[in-house]
Amino acid sequence: MAPSAPLPPSSPPPWSLAARTWPEVRRGATVLVPTGSTEQHGPHLPLDTDTVIAAAVAAEAAARTGPADVVVAPALAYGASGEHQDFPGTVSLGHEALSLMLVELVRSLSTWARRVVFVNAHGGNAAGLVRAVGQLLAENHSVGWVPCTFEPGDAHAGRTETSLMLYLSPGSVHLDRAVRGDTRPLPELMPALRSGGVKAVSPLGVLGDPAGASAAEGQELLVRAAGAVAARLAGAPDRYGCLQPLPAAVP
Repeated sequence: MAPSAPLPPSSPPPWSLAARTWPEVRRGATVLVPTGSTEQHGPHLPLDTDTVIAAAVAAEAAARTGPADVVVAPALAYGASGEHQDFPGTVSLGHEALSLMLVELVRSLSTWARRVVFVNAHGGNAAGLVRAVGQLLAENHSVGWVPCTFEPGDAHAGRTETSLMLYLSPGSVHLDRAVRGDTRPLPELMPALRSGGVKAVSPLGVLGDPAGASAAEGQELLVRAAGAVAARLAGAPDRYGCLQPLPAAVP
């Protein structure tokens, strides 16, 4: 059998920073930096789940805002994931190293970008983001961060993330291995999570129930989350550096 012809290269999306040459990079752009993790997501989801989701939300938000004004940098695939360190495959920088990396990244980007916004899909990164963005704001950089929020949603490797990955990367999802984890609300789990990590409450690393997940639901979750990020890009950072929508104009 003759080998099949190679597929023609696809055009890079207009919002991609990595795909541009330097003369194609416009000074004064807003740069979205997806922040994810490399950590366990139960026996059925890949280690890069948070990174894939952060990159997808940032890309969709940029597409809604307009490629002339917003570009998306390569995703940060390592974060603060110490609560998952009992599971093989997890790679964690810790809060201090993460914060330092974010600070240096913004200092570099700010030489040509108007503003930098971190689009975060891993809750464990929040402390590092708050610390880094607070320092950067004190240095007069134009910077903020925004979480990827999914409502309704569960905590980790449950229906929410399984649906998102069925939409974004279906070949990496192993539904035949999916199991129900601890489904208690996250505030109820936090004392045990802080003292013993995720494995203390869920031996298989799932906080939620993947049952009922679907690609259609994942698409809907992604669209809503990206719409919220796009809307918040017009906001100003609060005292924790998180972008808040600007108040509506008084008629």
